[in-house]
Amino acid sequence: MARNKRAKVRTTVSSSADSSHQNMGSVRKSVIFLCVVALIYAAYLVISGQWGEFIESLRTLNNTWVVLAMGAYVVYFFFGVLAYVLAVIDDPKSPVGIRDLMSVEATGIFFSNLTPNGTGGAPAQIFRLSRTGLSMGGAGALQYTRFIVYEAGEGIFAALMLIFRGGYFVETYGNVFLIGAALFGFKIVEVIALLAICLAPRLVMRLGNAVLRLVKRFAPNKDLSKYRSFLDTQVLEFSRGFSHAARDWRRMLATLVVTLIQLGWQFSLPWFVLKAFGIEADFLTCLACGSMIELLTSAVPLPGGTGGAEGGFAFLFAPMFGSEVAAGFVVWRMVQYFLPVLASALVMGLRSDSGVSINTRWRRVRTRFQSFWTSIKRKKRISPNGARINPHRLRHKKRSRR
Repeated sequence: MARNKRAKVRTTVSSSADSSHQNMGSVRKSVIFLCVVALIYAAYLVISGQWGEFIESLRTLNNTWVVLAMGAYVVYFFFGVLAYVLAVIDDPKSPVGIRDLMSVEATGIFFSNLTPNGTGGAPAQIFRLSRTGLSMGGAGALQYTRFIVYEAGEGIFAALMLIFRGGYFVETYGNVFLIGAALFGFKIVEVIALLAICLAPRLVMRLGNAVLRLVKRFAPNKDLSKYRSFLDTQVLEFSRGFSHAARDWRRMLATLVVTLIQLGWQFSLPWFVLKAFGIEADFLTCLACGSMIELLTSAVPLPGGTGGAEGGFAFLFAPMFGSEVAAGFVVWRMVQYFLPVLASALVMGLRSDSGVSINTRWRRVRTRFQSFWTSIKRKKRISPNGARINPHRLRHKKRSRR
């Protein structure tokens, strides 16, 4: 039995390592692809006669607001790490440290941005978590739960923006707003599907196998073994990890709140870019448009949502940027995409070597704060001449004065 378990763990680790190597190959192709896209975009500006206007717009740029936009992305990164911290802070035996979680968040940013549909993010993060000493089951449970909460957060954020800014979308974009509503509907279906996997894994496995048998009937030469393997192992691990985390609903709710705040900082980046060009804009409207762009880019099966990001930004922010929309997109894409990819490549190498768990660190901080607070209370109870003040006598004196 133990031998089988060890063999299963070795197989899972090996498959995760293979997945990581495949992701690196996909990353190299994606970098080449994005360079080609950048050249095409530059060629379009030259051919369309917008190059001079583009350069002139960049000359008037207020660099202070660009730096603030970079700072906003750093805050986004901080809340991403905090979401992971909340997941492990109650476990005194967890081997994961703060630097490890910074590396995990950076790994997600790097591989999600450089693989089609962000498919390389979660496997790379699970593999990175397993390198901390966490079991593959524990790493998968932690990452799957974080993934579900993040996806749910995107759907909830989009719903809130549609409630508060739905009228603006209809007035400004007319019937095209239906595309945004359809994207929101797609996100809701995605979250429901993830919850179905978590709450009814056996049913999902039966339906999935039925679909695979149907596919095999029409394509007998197609190899479906990896899909069967996913259904047999990943769905159950996904469900177990979520069920374990969902027992502590308060922590799940706190993680969701942190995720919503994190997304708010990401979606606020266009507002900073508008300020950099000296353009005043409504902050909530920028959040709503940023949320819609995120839904659009996640629906495009290309690295970084290429095509969806350009088209979505040009369409949604053209009324605000006007003729400077091309320059605005370049600055936004630099802050929101290219610089984070470069920075995350540097942060991915961080390791926690202290061996002290986050739970232990948190208890130390809490103990020190309690000691500090107790000392302050004691000082308040001591009179200027050094005598200790009895709070009961103080109450008696107040009553006698009355």
